[in-house]
Amino acid sequence: MTDVQPADKNTLAEPPANPHLPHYLLAEDDAGFLKRPELRPIRLQLELLKPEIILEEQGVVSTLVVFGGTAIVEREVAAKRLASLREIAAKDPTDLAKARDVERAERVLAKSHYYDDAREFARIVSAACQVQGRCDFAVVTGGGPGIMEAANRGAFDVGAKSAGLNITLPEEQRPNSYITPELCFQFRYFAIRKMHFLLRARGLVVFPGGFGTIDELFEVLTLRQVGRMQPIPIILYGREFWDRVINFQYLADEGTIRDEHLSLISYAQTPLEAWEIIRKFYGLPETFARD
Repeated sequence: MTDVQPADKNTLAEPPANPHLPHYLLAEDDAGFLKRPELRPIRLQLELLKPEIILEEQGVVSTLVVFGGTAIVEREVAAKRLASLREIAAKDPTDLAKARDVERAERVLAKSHYYDDAREFARIVSAACQVQGRCDFAVVTGGGPGIMEAANRGAFDVGAKSAGLNITLPEEQRPNSYITPELCFQFRYFAIRKMHFLLRARGLVVFPGGFGTIDELFEVLTLRQVGRMQPIPIILYGREFWDRVINFQYLADEGTIRDEHLSLISYAQTPLEAWEIIRKFYGLPETFARD
């Protein structure tokens, strides 16, 4: 039997855990712990729940999603950038890369009217639908610059709520200043962000854009094609642009989609035309207001 020696009364007991060390924090207060790879399922759940709860608290009944490119800015900004690039290129006319920058900037300037159209479309929708304290068809964007800013700005113009779903990126993306502050969210996970775009969606309007815009468009088309989300109007704004970017008819002709899948898509050339497609889809009166 091992003898147990009595404790030396002059020896102090070990002090308790240092309350300032991370392992002593409550789990909910320990940011390092919550960011561990094993906690990813919890983070996914929290990222789903937080916007859902806040949108409900803010009275957002339904949404209208607007996608579009960050590069398409208002005319004054695009013109100023083009002038700057022309000045740079003029210093070295043999530099083909600088000449290419000028060409691209000219094309962006030519598309600046889409910024104005997105802003006007959001004005129309927000003024028609956010009445008597009810928040229907609240404009939702990715929260960034360009077309997203324009749509949030249109809602802001008429004193209506709009949301922005920002995403953390290696190249930092800051939310635009026209989002309703209480409805400005940041996401780590693209999948959860995409869910929130569509959970309350009653329509999608897609302005010209790049990879991100096209990715989000095809996400919605796929879900509608297979019947995994509610029927909504999917509107491509600016047919000339979209017909050159994606040949949907060719997909049907080649048999890789069915002919009826083409009916998932509508086209609009003006803000009012886009709103009319949505209004008629839901059978709303011409002067739409909620009791």
